[in-house]
Amino acid sequence: MIRLTLRRGKEESLLRRHPWIFSGAIYGTDGTPEEGDVVDVHTAEGRFIARGHCGIGSIAVRVLTFDENEPIDRTFWRRRIAEAYAVRQALGLTDSEDTTCYRLVHGEGDNLPGLVIDIYGTTAVMQAHSVGMYLVRNEIAEALKTVYGPEKLTAVYDKSEGTIPPKSGIETHDGYLWQSHPSNDSPIVKENGNRFRADWEEGQKTGFFIDQRENRALVARYARERRVLNTFCYTGGFSVYALQGGAVSVDSVDSSEKAVRLCSENIALANPTVPHREIVADALEFVREMPSEAYDLVILDPPAFAKHRKVLGNALQGYRRLNAAAIAKMPAGGILFTFSCSQAVSREQFRTAVFSAAATAGRRVRILHQLTQPADHPVNIYHPEGEYLKGLVLYIE
Repeated sequence: MIRLTLRRGKEESLLRRHPWIFSGAIYGTDGTPEEGDVVDVHTAEGRFIARGHCGIGSIAVRVLTFDENEPIDRTFWRRRIAEAYAVRQALGLTDSEDTTCYRLVHGEGDNLPGLVIDIYGTTAVMQAHSVGMYLVRNEIAEALKTVYGPEKLTAVYDKSEGTIPPKSGIETHDGYLWQSHPSNDSPIVKENGNRFRADWEEGQKTGFFIDQRENRALVARYARERRVLNTFCYTGGFSVYALQGGAVSVDSVDSSEKAVRLCSENIALANPTVPHREIVADALEFVREMPSEAYDLVILDPPAFAKHRKVLGNALQGYRRLNAAAIAKMPAGGILFTFSCSQAVSREQFRTAVFSAAATAGRRVRILHQLTQPADHPVNIYHPEGEYLKGLVLYIE
């Protein structure tokens, strides 16, 4: 086993069980680790403190275990997958008839840093965000098959091509790691009884934005008799819920023609009886140019404005501009759902940005709800960075 030694005093975060070791904390190595190797980490005094996957970026090690007697082998992967499954079983997701898509593994939140696995019906879609996880993808697939059994799992799809660090030099290709009966059809899955087409082969993320499930349900509660605008609509999830909740009209806006087509497919599955429009346009420009009081429920769910702290200032300015434009155009009594999925943006920073937007628009605003990701996207208490999704529901006066 390759051994890394920390600089003196750099073990403090690990004593608090934080799962990342940054490159600046490493004093030296015993051996020549390759990216993705499993390495042992010792303090300057020579005491074992962690074991994990080695990386070449700023995060030098993603910790898999703090137990020196826990090897990283097939038994380890089966155990961790089984633990993640038990959590989703406790949440009532593994056997639900109304919701057949959910997150099984949420990286550090499930003590598997660098790994995401989403379940769509009987297909597991995995994304490796580290070389270490990518190298053991077949072992993970075997663990999934063992934990779920043949009736609940019929395929494992690897969608890591876009998530492996480019500097790794590893050539990746998305594809099935295992199928019991090959099929090219993306299935229809259900979420709170609503039907959606999940496209893990061509769609964004793993095929659907599962993390907004509970927030979409809240939109349905507020949508009755309202004119709804869903910006950055992608697959139209919020739009479907708004229609289901009794909206009098829904407009879905996205700059991507492909996204709008996906939205259109899901709206058709909902079989709406009220007007719905899909619009290809830049969301910020659309909001700026839309007539005042045209919509009394607006959803702002943009992609991550800040994937790194280096662009945090620009991201916060982007949130201020977008929210100010929407708040200024909404009628009194309007409801605004606004989100940030940028991990680099804290809950307090996002709230301050929206506060600034309200002040710029010159409107009185009340916070009705403060939103986050659902329970199948758990946050490791020792890794608060895992709380990436922030949302506010605002009442505009």
